Amino acid sequence: MPENLLNLENVTAHVPGDASRVLLDAVSLGVERGDRIGVVGLNGGGKTTLLDVITGERPVEGGRVSRVGGLRLAHLVQHDRFPAGSTVRDIVLAGYGADHEWAADPQVRDVLDGLGITDTERPTDGLSGGEKRRVALAAALVGDLDLVVLDEPTNHLDVEGIGWLARHLTDRRIALVVVTHDRWFLDNVCTRTWEVAGGRVESYQGGYADWVYARAERSRQADAAEQRRRNLARKELAWLRRGPPARTSKPRYRIEAAEALIADVPAPRDTVELMQFATNRLGRTVLELEDARVEIAGRALLDRVTWRLGPGDRVGIVGINGSGKTTLLRALSGERELDSGRRVQGSTVKLAQLSQELVDLPAEMRVLETTEAVAKYVRFGKQEMTASQVLERLGFPASRQWTPVGRLSGGERRRLQLTRLLMAEPNVLLLDEPTNDLDVDTLTGLEDLLDGWPGTLIVVSHDRYLTERVCDQVVALFGDGRITHLPGGIGEYLTRRAAAGESPAPTPAAPVAAPAAKVDAAAQRTARKEAQRLERRVDQLTKREEKLHAQLAEAATDPPRLAELDRALKEVVAERESAEIEWFAAAERAEG
Repeated sequence: MPENLLNLENVTAHVPGDASRVLLDAVSLGVERGDRIGVVGLNGGGKTTLLDVITGERPVEGGRVSRVGGLRLAHLVQHDRFPAGSTVRDIVLAGYGADHEWAADPQVRDVLDGLGITDTERPTDGLSGGEKRRVALAAALVGDLDLVVLDEPTNHLDVEGIGWLARHLTDRRIALVVVTHDRWFLDNVCTRTWEVAGGRVESYQGGYADWVYARAERSRQADAAEQRRRNLARKELAWLRRGPPARTSKPRYRIEAAEALIADVPAPRDTVELMQFATNRLGRTVLELEDARVEIAGRALLDRVTWRLGPGDRVGIVGINGSGKTTLLRALSGERELDSGRRVQGSTVKLAQLSQELVDLPAEMRVLETTEAVAKYVRFGKQEMTASQVLERLGFPASRQWTPVGRLSGGERRRLQLTRLLMAEPNVLLLDEPTNDLDVDTLTGLEDLLDGWPGTLIVVSHDRYLTERVCDQVVALFGDGRITHLPGGIGEYLTRRAAAGESPAPTPAAPVAAPAAKVDAAAQRTARKEAQRLERRVDQLTKREEKLHAQLAEAATDPPRLAELDRALKEVVAERESAEIEWFAAAERAEG
C-alpha cells in the first residue's frame, strides 16, 4: 500500500506583492514514498513557488498543506548563500561530530566522492559558483531522508556529475521532487511529471518522453489556435522516436496513436540543404587552429593541435569541469590568444558568442526595443521572422515583450541575450552553456530555431539532450592536450572515462515507482499474458469509443438517441480507463 508523505489541498499562491498574478490556483497534489517527480513549466510559471510550498518555506494564501509526522526533508534552493566565514564541513557535515563519524558512513562518502568534494576544511567564501552549487547539493543529500526537494540541481554539473546524481537518487529510493531543465535527467530519474501552467498543475505518469507523448496527444485534439504549439510537440516527438528507443511506459496503442501524428514529420533538419546554405554564406574556410598551444596555469589544454571547422559543422564539446571547454571557445573566437601556433578565420565569417556571463542592457528599455535595436527581421534558412516572432519562440509572449529589461529575471535576461545574438544573423555561433536558466519549452523553441539555422555551430553544454539534438558530431577534452573526435558521441565519452577508471558510466535508470519485492519467473509470465490481454481489451474499447463518437455526431438532431449514446459512451470510457490502470499494474509486474 503506497505511503503518503504530504498533501496539498486547494492550495493558492500569488506573486508576492501582486495579488492579481496567481501562480497556484486551488492546486491539490500528493507525494508518496518512492515517488520521483519532475516539475516542468515556463520560467516564472510557479515551479519554484510550488517547491517552496511543499517544503514550508512559503505560506499559502489559501488551502492546506499536510505532512506526515516526523517527515525528514531536505531542500536545495536555486541560490546558494552560506554564512560568512563558514567552511565546507560546516555546511555539508553539520550533523556530524568527529571525522570518523561521517567517514564511516558509506552514503556520505558516496555523496562527497560523487560531487568531487575533497577538502572539507576549505572556506566557502572563496568558492566559485559551481563549487558552491556542489556543496549545497551535498548538504541536501548526506542525511537520512524521506523526501528531497531539488531546484535546478544539475546547474554547474558536468555530464558525469549529472550521471552520478541520477544513479544516486534512483539507488536510494527516497521520494524526490525536482525542478530541472535537463531532459536526460528527467527521463532517466523521474517516474511522474508535474506540468505547472496557468496556475494549474497537471500530473503525468513517466518522465520526459512520456510527457512529450501526452502533450502530443493533447495537441492532436486541440483547435487551430494551438497549431504552433502542436507543431513543436510533433517535431520534438519525431526526434524522440528517431533516436534511441525512448523510455516510455505507454502501451502500444498509445504509441501507435502518437506515431500516426508524426508520420509526415520530416527529420529535425535537412543537413544537405543547410550545408549548401552554409557554404554559400561562409565559403570553404571558417575557423582553424594550426599547431596551436593553449596553456592554463602551466597545464597544456592544447598541445600543438590542428583543428579545422568547416561550413555547416555542428560540434558539441564535452569534458569534465575545469577541462578547458570555455577557454577553447575563447581561443576559437580570438578572445583568448594562442600561446603558440596560428588561428585562421575566414574572410566571410560573422561570429557571435554566447558566454555564461549576462550582458548589461539599459534597464529602462523594453524587451522588444532592445531586440529591434539589433535587427527587425532575421532569416533562418528559408524562413524570415520578425524580432517579435523570435522573442515569442524563445519564451517571450506578446504580453512580456514590452516589459522593461530592469524587471526581467536572470533566466529572462539570458533568453534576451540569446535572442539578440540570433537577430544579428551570425554565420558562426559559439554557445557556452546555452541551457542555463532556460525552461523545457524554451529549450524546445531554441532547438527548433537552430534546426533551420544555416551556419557553423559549436556548443559547450552539460545538457546531454541538447548536445545530441543539435550537434552532428562530438569532441572531447580528456586533459591530454588533444581534441578527440568521438564517433559514438557522449556515450563513447562516458565509456572511455569509465575505462580509464575516472568515473562509472551512467546507465539509464528503470522507471521504478517504489521498492518492490522480486517477482519470480512464473509470475512474470502470467503478468505478461495478463498485460497482453488487457492491451487487446483497451484496443477494442478504444475502437468502440471512436464508433460511439461518430454515432453521436450522426444523432445530433435526435435527443433521445443522443442521451442513450452518451450513457453508453460514459460506460465505455470508464471501462477503458479501468482497463488502462490494470494494464499499467500488470506491465509493472511483468517487468519484475
